[in-house]
Amino acid sequence: MSTFGHLFRVTTFGESHCASVGAIIDGCPPGLELSAEDIQIQLSRRRPGQSNLTTPRNEKDLVHLQSGLEHGVTLGTPIALLVKNEDQRPHDYSETDLYPRPSHADYTYLEKYGVKASSGGGRSSARETVGRVAAGAIAEKYLKIAYGIEIVAFVSSVGKIHLPSTATATNSDDDNDDAPDPLSPEFRKLLDTITREQVDSHPTRCPHPETAERMTKRIIRAKDAQDSIGGTVTCVIRNVPSGLGEPVFNKFEATLAHAMLSIPATKAFEIGSGFRGTEVPGSAHNDPFIQRPDGSLGTLTNWSGGIQGGITNGESIYFRIGFKSPATISQAQPTAQYDGTPGSLAARGRHDPCVVPRAVPIVEAMAALVVMDQLLIQNSRRAARELLPPITTLPPTMVLPKKQGKVEEKEGGSA
Repeated sequence: MSTFGHLFRVTTFGESHCASVGAIIDGCPPGLELSAEDIQIQLSRRRPGQSNLTTPRNEKDLVHLQSGLEHGVTLGTPIALLVKNEDQRPHDYSETDLYPRPSHADYTYLEKYGVKASSGGGRSSARETVGRVAAGAIAEKYLKIAYGIEIVAFVSSVGKIHLPSTATATNSDDDNDDAPDPLSPEFRKLLDTITREQVDSHPTRCPHPETAERMTKRIIRAKDAQDSIGGTVTCVIRNVPSGLGEPVFNKFEATLAHAMLSIPATKAFEIGSGFRGTEVPGSAHNDPFIQRPDGSLGTLTNWSGGIQGGITNGESIYFRIGFKSPATISQAQPTAQYDGTPGSLAARGRHDPCVVPRAVPIVEAMAALVVMDQLLIQNSRRAARELLPPITTLPPTMVLPKKQGKVEEKEGGSA
């Protein structure tokens, strides 16, 4: 399906080499001040041709708002937006008429639909993510204004080059339960303080200068060899209200994983301490509850990644996504034609040697869509509940105590 979300629904359209790509957003609250510039910021971060580390395809990715707002204010009706494809070259993909590119979607799309786009994979192209990023920018503006929610993603690895502060396996052969914390103090501080300005200060979008330079050399090495390399993107969502998530099948982390693994070239997802958390006993991994300065409950540590039982607990949510090395490379590869005849394919066209720097705003956008949809769902439940009289027939231990001031505002938010 090309639609994501329940109450905040986003439908994207377009292929890599058609006239335009875009999205229709249904469920955006009315009264939000919105301009093309609000959306363009994120689209410009995603666009190709930003540096010598990305594809040289020259797309300005200028957004055109078609409906859903007047005088810069959303009406609550569907918002349609489109971005024109100005530098499409379908003739660069003529070799896919005979050969399915190895590890690409050319073959699987043809098998599924019985027809295929001239560029082979069609909607599997990262060009499709333009609509996601535009929709995510709208959701993000609402989340920032209404809840103060901040979403920041950054590149945490390229190939075997990792941020020094990220958690790694101990590779120990003994059964030592006194292993280090699942996440280093440096990494926790990074999650608390990282800004998009810091992320964008280097073309790799890695916030650690020395590591970023090493990543640059690795990407250039792949590019010069007409090859590609993969990596990971880490994302943190701060100031998320507690109570979001729909057990049992739409738990918050399940929806988040769905969103992230729908991004082209993704192959892995972990949340909180992830696989590192499997290496320590529960006594070291559990998150003890404490009282925050505002009187609400919080956790001393956050190995859970802000989610417990599939529901947000008010702590920061953090997760990591693995992106494979791009499948389309210009290096000649032995393969077979659609009819099984063996041959060799050297793909033409303009391709990213590494997708992770441009994936950063896509990850942020999908995170925003998940939070926005879950907030609207929870707010609708809370609004329906508040129309009923207070509960007096249950023991106090079974009813959420009435909260006042900032605590109540953070938990419930504003619709």
